[in-house]
Amino acid sequence: MARITWLGLVGAAAPAFNPADALLPQRAEIVDRQGVPLAREFRVYSLWYNPRAMTEGSPLIHSPREVAEGLHRIFPDLDVAETAAKLASGKAQYLRKSILPEEANRVHGLGEPALEYPQEATRYYPQGSMAAHVLGYVDSFGKGQVGMEQAFDKQLTSADGRGQPAVLSIDYRVQGALEDELGRGMKLSAAKGAAGVVLDVDTGEVLALASLPSFDPNRVQPTDMMISPEQARMGEVPHGFNRVTNQVYELGSTFKPITVAAALDAGTITDLGRRWPAAPLHIAGFTIHDDENMGSSLNVPETLIHSSNIVSAQIGDELGGKRLKAKLEALGFNQRPSIELPARGFPIWAKGEWPRLRTMTVSFGHGVAVTPLHLASAYAALVNGGVWRPSTLRKLDPADVPAGRQVFSPATSARLRQLLRMIVVYGTGRKANAEGFRIGGKTGSAEKPGVGGYRKHSLITTFAAAFPMDKPRYVVVATMDEPQGTEATSFQRTAAWNAAPVVGRVVPRIGPILGIMPDNTRDIDISDLLPLIPHGSGND
Repeated sequence: MARITWLGLVGAAAPAFNPADALLPQRAEIVDRQGVPLAREFRVYSLWYNPRAMTEGSPLIHSPREVAEGLHRIFPDLDVAETAAKLASGKAQYLRKSILPEEANRVHGLGEPALEYPQEATRYYPQGSMAAHVLGYVDSFGKGQVGMEQAFDKQLTSADGRGQPAVLSIDYRVQGALEDELGRGMKLSAAKGAAGVVLDVDTGEVLALASLPSFDPNRVQPTDMMISPEQARMGEVPHGFNRVTNQVYELGSTFKPITVAAALDAGTITDLGRRWPAAPLHIAGFTIHDDENMGSSLNVPETLIHSSNIVSAQIGDELGGKRLKAKLEALGFNQRPSIELPARGFPIWAKGEWPRLRTMTVSFGHGVAVTPLHLASAYAALVNGGVWRPSTLRKLDPADVPAGRQVFSPATSARLRQLLRMIVVYGTGRKANAEGFRIGGKTGSAEKPGVGGYRKHSLITTFAAAFPMDKPRYVVVATMDEPQGTEATSFQRTAAWNAAPVVGRVVPRIGPILGIMPDNTRDIDISDLLPLIPHGSGND
């Protein structure tokens, strides 16, 4: 009674109302780092069947079949029998989403009150399928699914978040170039899929992230997100599956520079000119060999240039499983990749103490499976002075860049910049050597595991690179899934012939966009290491 009396005297406070809220979209825009719209709200009409539109009698003036045929004249791809069945069911439901105003006018001309065309907000992706795996999509209930639509769902729909766009680290120009060249690489090598990422080595920001084949978030099909059991048995994945963050691979020889860096830090390598025997190794009933005879012995630069499994295994053996494992853990290889996306694959990672054979195989990239994003973050640490930082799809202000953790010493990082550059100039990465951009990197080709062992005719090929090596700014990783030997690749299937050329074409396209112009007057100084190599090449 006291409360009623009080309200009668002073009146109830009116709920706060801000007229500007009515002008805000129901879901905020997503834009790239330059402010280019990647996802935005768009008002459209929908075709809705409302059987309660008439208070008496039949909801339809004409028969369901006649109405369905009238709609078919407006929408030629509409199934008449299926639509007639929906109309006869008496259930309220959508007959069609996203129709044009002129189409709504023609529906009105049918003279059926039960056919309504409410104006609704829908999600529109102006760049089409570009960055689809980054963005995800919004379902019919208005909920973000996969991608940043899901990761940012609360922010995009909150009262505060709706008033300003969510800014991604993606640069749509770099994204377009990466997708274009990965697609070209797939066609040239007849690969079944591809993955790629461009990463800022000093901040962890992702400038581009692509997984192919892709899908159109404007028109998501059920087959984009699901496949049949038979397709799964054949090793297929849905088009909506993110190969960069959710698929784990044994990435082969791309691990070898990491092994060398760990050995340099541990002090088990003190002389890069030291030679190891290059004859096949017989360990625990298993033979470690190279694809071809590279001579009786190899030093460190030769090992990386020729991509020797045998010597990499010996370097890993001297380093020991405990130290190699600890270094890979410091790079995050034992946990899901650090990124905001919800789809993040868990690595295949052997727990406990590693036996000698596992240590040796991991040293050249077998026995541990990680995502291409894991590898990109590791290579950023290899070249940026040794600091690992989490990757992010948020555009960062300089003050927000994480400090990261020191994984490699600055001196080791400086050495690896030289060694990675030598691989591209003299070794297996030569087809990535874009003139003037001072690219450094490492190839890797690994057999895909299958039922009963490795599938010798199914490869995962990768080229992990950074540029410019005299002052690294960006990492670029390209992975091809089951490339074939074609005329365009000189009938070769390894990374040197398919993944490396992709990076060699991507970098000249994105370098000028990112402020890095080709300069033939500059390069990293490798003169102190040149006496250690015979200027050879390899086949990985």
